[in-house]
Amino acid sequence: MANRIRIIGGQWRGRQILFEDAPGLRPTPSRIRETLFNWLQLDVAGSRCLDLYAGSGALGFEAASRGAKEVWQVENHPNACRWIRDNAGKLATSSINLVERDVSTFLQGPARAFDLAFLDPPFGRDLAGPTCELLETAGWLSVYAKIYVETESNRPLPVWPDGWRLLKAKTAGEVAYSLLQRC
Repeated sequence: MANRIRIIGGQWRGRQILFEDAPGLRPTPSRIRETLFNWLQLDVAGSRCLDLYAGSGALGFEAASRGAKEVWQVENHPNACRWIRDNAGKLATSSINLVERDVSTFLQGPARAFDLAFLDPPFGRDLAGPTCELLETAGWLSVYAKIYVETESNRPLPVWPDGWRLLKAKTAGEVAYSLLQRC
C-alpha cells in the first residue's frame, strides 16, 4: 500500500504524492516543509534546486510546485525512484529531473551550480557533513546558494564548510533542521 504526502503550497497545493515504505525513508513532515518554505519564500521561484537523498521527493516536488525552474532529485533506491517518476508523470511536469545514483557518486561527477540544495540523508550514517563538504568543494552551489539540511536531533550538528553561515535552525522530535547560506 502506498503512503501519501500532500503538497502544501504553489500550483499543486493539495495534490498528493505517493511513495512506498523503504528502510530509512522519512519524508519531511508537512509542518517542517511549511516552515522551510516560509524561510525560502522569496528564493524558490525561478531557482535551480538540488534534492539529494530525495526519498519520497517531497522537498523537490514542493519546490517545483512553488515555481522552481529546475529540480534535480538524486536517489538510489529503485522503488523510491519509481514513485518519483510516477508522481512527476501524474503532475505532468518537466521541471523534475531524476538521477538514479548514489549521492556521493553523483557529487563526484561534473558539477552545475544550484541556487538551493536540500539534504535529508539517512539517519545514523553521518552523511550530512561529508555531503555538504562535497557540495562546496566540487562546485555544486551558486555564489549565495541556500542549503537545507536535516539531521538527528540527538546528535551534534555537522561542522559546516568554511564560508557557510547558519541562517535558521529548529528541532521537531527526532529531526534537527537547518538553513544555511554560502557567503
